[in-house]
Amino acid sequence: MNTLPRGGRPPKFAETSRPVTVTLPESILKILAAVDPDRARAIVKVTEAAVGAPQRKLVEVVEVGPGIGIILVGPSLYLQQIPWLRQVEVAPSHFLLSVPSGTAVDSIELALHDLLELVAPDDTRERSLLEELQQLFRDMRLRKTVSKWEMLFVDTTAHARARSQHPG
Repeated sequence: MNTLPRGGRPPKFAETSRPVTVTLPESILKILAAVDPDRARAIVKVTEAAVGAPQRKLVEVVEVGPGIGIILVGPSLYLQQIPWLRQVEVAPSHFLLSVPSGTAVDSIELALHDLLELVAPDDTRERSLLEELQQLFRDMRLRKTVSKWEMLFVDTTAHARARSQHPG
């Protein structure tokens, strides 16, 4: 085993990293330059600000009225695997969960249970999010403290077509 130091620059980050190539608009490159002259560090800082550093809650209940809350979650690739569940971004990296009418609340809990079997053991962020969300649904189901309300949805294609035909 060779213990001689390797040549080149010292690592920028404390964790494993790898080079990637991305194409970004000039306006974004200017913003990143203002955040940090080192583009990689700027991308990390902006990403952590948007998505949240590890201390940001992955799952939270936000009160929207007296005694009524909604569930917001951080970004999750695994939640996207539930075909009938939609993550609606309501603020940067804050997603509201939406299910079709008639979906039983306990089917969400079961789907989360099934997803947890797919998560790699070293994917601690996703595992934590799914476990916390599953526990929340379990507790709400057992205490009978969850209900579904209706939201208004708009056919965006028809809406855009109508606006173009009748501007103003």
